[in-house]
Amino acid sequence: MLSNQIINWYNQHKRDLPWRQTKDAYLIWISEIMLQQTKVASVIEYYLRFIDRFPTIGDLAMAEEQEVLKMWQGLGYYSRARNLHTASKTIQSQHNGVFPVNYPDILELKGIGTYTAAAISAFAFNLPYAVLDGNVFRILSRYYGVKTPIDSSVGKKIFQKLASETMGKASPEIYNQAIIEFGALQCTPKSPKCDICPLLKSCTASQSGLVALLPKKTKQIKLKNRYFYYLFLSCNDSLAIVKREGNDIWRNLYQFPLIEKSESISMEELLQSKEWIDCFGNSELVIQSIYKNKVHKLTHQNIHISFIHITISNDTGIKEKFKFISWEEWENYPVPKPIESFIKLFLKKESES
Repeated sequence: MLSNQIINWYNQHKRDLPWRQTKDAYLIWISEIMLQQTKVASVIEYYLRFIDRFPTIGDLAMAEEQEVLKMWQGLGYYSRARNLHTASKTIQSQHNGVFPVNYPDILELKGIGTYTAAAISAFAFNLPYAVLDGNVFRILSRYYGVKTPIDSSVGKKIFQKLASETMGKASPEIYNQAIIEFGALQCTPKSPKCDICPLLKSCTASQSGLVALLPKKTKQIKLKNRYFYYLFLSCNDSLAIVKREGNDIWRNLYQFPLIEKSESISMEELLQSKEWIDCFGNSELVIQSIYKNKVHKLTHQNIHISFIHITISNDTGIKEKFKFISWEEWENYPVPKPIESFIKLFLKKESES
């Protein structure tokens, strides 16, 4: 059986990962949320640090959002952290602080979809739910030669049925871990190890030359370009920050004052823009340096970032428009990765000068 072959492979090749050493649904939940759209190698350090600071659901529920986001800083997709925080409060208030033990209740928690609910159900409680993530879609599509797009409603039903049938009566916990690991290490998106694959002779895609063509999708990601001009305002030993709000990337994180444009503009155009004039008017300021053309790539958008370092005097009205903090306070604020990287580079250069 396919399930037995994959489990046998898993027993020989599985990685020793910290979240595989526990049955605690809370810890498994944290790991599954962190692993969404993030590589395992990047998650391990964050996971260990996060559960050290928030070892229980109660600890997470009682924390301030700013601290939760700070602990998450660098992992990206910050809605995951906000949803974790919200869901922990729900568990605290509606489930007496105990993680739900059945699939429907797990699925109702903020930020948990069908895959995550199935994974927690299987890994923590060994309930008979077959997981269906990118790894599993890819394996099933290639092995069975299914050409139906995985992102279509028909495709999702077909693959969910295949996933359940393939798991059969195998241990949900072991099988689901195994098939995910098989996709991560063996049947990879690019350059899969077909020559040493235990499924080689029975894999439809391999036998038909379709490996590179499967799985299929109907939707193509359209990348949006955005142009961020960050105003790095410093005054003596303090710098200006603002909190991002609204329903956009990096919500509730802190950043420098920002001028966003739909296209790239010159520094002269920036100085003449309405946003610049509204911000500075005739105030005295000195542009110290300009750091341009940093591109931060997200799933659906490319952020083209420029940093303009501006020094201002104490008596200017600009100080009244923004929140100024000391460099010592800076460490307490969660910030987007590009801001964090810039500050580290800036401080390094300052120390070397």
